[in-house]
Amino acid sequence: MYLFQQIEETIFNYNDSRKIIGEFILANAEQISELPMEKIAQETYTSKASLVRFAKKLGYSGWREFVLAFREEVIYEQKYTGEINPNIPFNKEDDYMQIARNIKTLQTEALEDTLNQLDKSTLFKATQILLQADTIMFFCISPYIYLADIFRRKMLTIGKHIIVTNPLEASIAAQSLTEKDCAIIISYSGTNDTIDPLSHIKDLKENNVSLIGLTSGGENTLRNNANVTFTISSREKLYSKIANFSTEESINYILNTLFSCYFGQNYEENLKNKIAKTIKIESKKRFTHLKNIQE
Repeated sequence: MYLFQQIEETIFNYNDSRKIIGEFILANAEQISELPMEKIAQETYTSKASLVRFAKKLGYSGWREFVLAFREEVIYEQKYTGEINPNIPFNKEDDYMQIARNIKTLQTEALEDTLNQLDKSTLFKATQILLQADTIMFFCISPYIYLADIFRRKMLTIGKHIIVTNPLEASIAAQSLTEKDCAIIISYSGTNDTIDPLSHIKDLKENNVSLIGLTSGGENTLRNNANVTFTISSREKLYSKIANFSTEESINYILNTLFSCYFGQNYEENLKNKIAKTIKIESKKRFTHLKNIQE
């Protein structure tokens, strides 16, 4: 779905022929590979040269190369289309229980989609990077920053400190890391290296920081720069959706899996320490509660 996202981003960012061409492509996605350039240019009131420029803007050498890549994405979408629309999973006629069932189905589909794109090698490489890192730092923006913080808290329970950078301080944080550290970057589109969090890749690479990326499918800036990349369930549109239901479920699943793989490398010790810390914390809570009652 990477190309769909790129086209939607182009429509959002421009108000010229690129917007018109992008809207026509998305509206005629299944037929676009069969339409001659002359017909598309006529329908969009543009020219064949404009179509070529549009394709090159998205990183392709020409219109034909773009159409072939877009056709592959259309086929993927048709093949892996789930029962529930990830962008509009419910409508105004649905009652409460229908909404509940739809969200459950959507989240299940997101998990299955994410699992199907995982592999043992990627998990092994990422886990080794985390194990060897002195400092692990997240670079992401809202709402993903909240999912990163949940991961941070899980890791803290087994004694590993994680830093979730404040976007306002991310530039300084990126420059502070070294080759002994790891950065985890979350970006759904993974394309725009002029804004957070991808704008920090240059500094991180210059400092030889190991990069773990979480992003959508297809080639993009993050995937091309990360040491290891996890693919987020990518059936959502960038803007035309109710909420990030699938994306958040997919990211949370990846982070939970990473935590579990990290945990498993020192399973007995981590389990023993985790239980001991939990008992100690709960004992303190009970003591404080009894003390407050007595007072």
